[in-house]
Amino acid sequence: MAATFSLDELKSRMQKSIASLKDELAGLRTGRASASLLEPVQVEAYGSRMPLNQVATVTVPEPRMLSVQVWDRSMAGAVEKAIRDSGLGLNPAAEGQIIRVPLPELNEERRRELTKVAHNYAEQARVAVRHVRRDGMDMLKKAEKDGDMGQDDARNQSDLVQKATDAAVAEIDAIVATKEQEIMQV
Repeated sequence: MAATFSLDELKSRMQKSIASLKDELAGLRTGRASASLLEPVQVEAYGSRMPLNQVATVTVPEPRMLSVQVWDRSMAGAVEKAIRDSGLGLNPAAEGQIIRVPLPELNEERRRELTKVAHNYAEQARVAVRHVRRDGMDMLKKAEKDGDMGQDDARNQSDLVQKATDAAVAEIDAIVATKEQEIMQV
């Protein structure tokens, strides 16, 4: 039995990519500190990469400061390095098991860096949507080749997959444009 083609399932997978983008962009805070800012950070821990929230607790003690409480003292150096190398432009300072992460004032250069990060997230989401599109097109070609679907049906369905892809990419572009305005707003 071949994998059955479902446009709704493909659209659902595309929406998951968009939801993931929204989560990542939510972490790009403009002026105030937010614990979600460090969610994308991956730490080299116990021989594998894991999300920061699996090795530490992130709190916001003051508006321009994050505090990271590392559960295992031996992991403090790895967590500090992961935050520094995250591409978020942060400069953490370790004090034993607690790592303080002051948020820099958003100057023009920092705003431009944040928009670049936002655009990278958007491109990852676009790639994920295109992968879903490719999977759908492959299923259609296979169904047509196996005789499960006629050539006209396959062509009509592939047009619908392309329209869903275009809509998802347009939504991603709109989301990132809104976030860019929010970041560049002084």
